[in-house]
Amino acid sequence: MLRRLFRNPVLRRILAALATLLGVAVFVFIMLRAIPGNQITAGLGTEAAALTPAQQQQLEAYYGLDQPLIAQFFSWLGNIFTGNLGFSARAQQSVLELTAQSLPVTIELAIFSIVLALLIGIPLGMLSASRPDSPRDAFGQVVGLAGLSIPAFLLATTLLAVLASSFGYNPNGEGYAYFVDNPWLNLQQMLLPSIVLGFGIAAPIMRTTRTAVLEIRSNDFIRTAKAKGVPPRRLQAKHVLGNALVPIVTMTGLQFGYLLGGAVVVEQIFSLPGIGRQVLLGIQQKEYALVQSTVLIIALSFVIVNLLTDVLYRMIDPRVRAA
Repeated sequence: MLRRLFRNPVLRRILAALATLLGVAVFVFIMLRAIPGNQITAGLGTEAAALTPAQQQQLEAYYGLDQPLIAQFFSWLGNIFTGNLGFSARAQQSVLELTAQSLPVTIELAIFSIVLALLIGIPLGMLSASRPDSPRDAFGQVVGLAGLSIPAFLLATTLLAVLASSFGYNPNGEGYAYFVDNPWLNLQQMLLPSIVLGFGIAAPIMRTTRTAVLEIRSNDFIRTAKAKGVPPRRLQAKHVLGNALVPIVTMTGLQFGYLLGGAVVVEQIFSLPGIGRQVLLGIQQKEYALVQSTVLIIALSFVIVNLLTDVLYRMIDPRVRAA
């Protein structure tokens, strides 16, 4: 009975996801405590040295630092299951409230970036694959190499500095505006960071598209379709791109998951109050509960995106669905 349950692919993926989240929780918990300092020294700075032993003990008891590490871990994990993600002393808000404000910002940025990356990467990949080893292929390869090699922080600071100094354009300097409050300003503030992230993500999507299209075009059914007189546009859109979607969707899902936690540098440069920036500020202030809970939410989001990607390419490719 148990063996039969483990043969269920959905159950296997759920168990793998739970194991991943537990591993992330343990890893982050250990890594945070391996960093020198704690919430007391981060909050008081050099004044922490002037604390009396009694004051030190009181503050350690207040933050729960006087408990053994194993007790701290299971206390935090138990609070997670009750919906208590912790409290930020810096922001004077619960982690749940902070995440409810920051996560939509990062999701919006990730969606815009992925859309731009797809609009750049897929056409460029198909253009390169249409004539391998030609000038157009070389152009696509150069653009892809540039997207992979140019650091996001360099492109972001250059773009921001040029537009701000030469044209006086810096919508991100006006304070972040949520979409429901000011849609036009919000879209302007998302434009530049989306271009920076989208350009970097377009490179792996372009290379994946090129490789997949070249592989599909070498199959016999493509030559058969050409022989039957299928129009070139329909051949490219339905037969070639349609069959090349699985690796493209997989790469897109991986990149989208990366954006949910990996856009911290761009969020910091463009002053976007996203979830990556929330983790960065939490690390600076040694707010253990804030960092641990936020990283766990990022990991959960990544797992959900991967599960949705798996479902999507099973819908696209019947061969995967039958496996």
